[in-house]
Amino acid sequence: MPQAELPDITTQALQNPGCALDEVGMQHIDLLLQLSDAGDAILQPAKASLGINLPQSDARGIHMSRLYRLLHDYAGQQLCSPASLKLLLEQLLHSHQDCQSNQVRLALSFERLCKRPALLSPGLAGWRSYPVTLTASLKPTGFSLNLGIEVQYSSTCPCSAALSRQLLQQKFLADFAGEQLPKSDVAAWLLQHGSYATPHSQRSLAKIEVKLADLATSFAISPLINMAEASLATPVQTAVKRADEQEFARLNGANLMFVEDAARRLEASLRPHYQQFNIEVCHLESLHPHDAMARVRYPKESAA
Repeated sequence: MPQAELPDITTQALQNPGCALDEVGMQHIDLLLQLSDAGDAILQPAKASLGINLPQSDARGIHMSRLYRLLHDYAGQQLCSPASLKLLLEQLLHSHQDCQSNQVRLALSFERLCKRPALLSPGLAGWRSYPVTLTASLKPTGFSLNLGIEVQYSSTCPCSAALSRQLLQQKFLADFAGEQLPKSDVAAWLLQHGSYATPHSQRSLAKIEVKLADLATSFAISPLINMAEASLATPVQTAVKRADEQEFARLNGANLMFVEDAARRLEASLRPHYQQFNIEVCHLESLHPHDAMARVRYPKESAA
């Protein structure tokens, strides 16, 4: 007995047309990508969100299975690069010609693992994971690709440091009013009382999104992470010995940062390399129950 044709009600026109839809699709699709990062090809577990527009007001729905199969085949057979992502989006749109779709967006999110050496101890290292998002879109106006990362770092408050130094100075003057001291006595006093007042510091977070050039050959995720950490100078550490922890304390003292300072450091570092980017930094305050935040966008929006 021949198998009956299976019904497909998505092809049926709506009796009472509604509105055009900006995006219809799927979220949190599990994938194993072959990813290109700064010349390295890596296997990367990822989550995908994929959507396409539905401009026909009388269309019942899109063909989600077509989108899923094309995405799944892409992940299993091709190296994920800026060029191949553009071709994939073109295929996704082509698969929905009958829906008259002309816009598609794909977001890939994952954790990029990078090995990080200790600050001083030779041979000591650990792994850090960095949240990454790649967002590709294809519209009548063209192809667009953005790379987003998150970096954790330590920030020590300049105001708190100045107040702490003042208290330390006052205690020193009170303890040795009118006395002439040899250097050895001063050094011994500092060793005992140098932490009489300490500035507050906190774990902090920088979120960066950059627009990649249309002809980019690689996502260059690791170089962007390295650039951000180098400009902030106090990224959080993995494996440490006492010498590394001491060096971390020195770096914090040498890089006192308000949230404004961190945002400006990142902006100055990124500007020579990217034509468009957004930065958001957040200092998870240890003094307050609220957080400090700063945002900067480049280029600046023109005044109306």
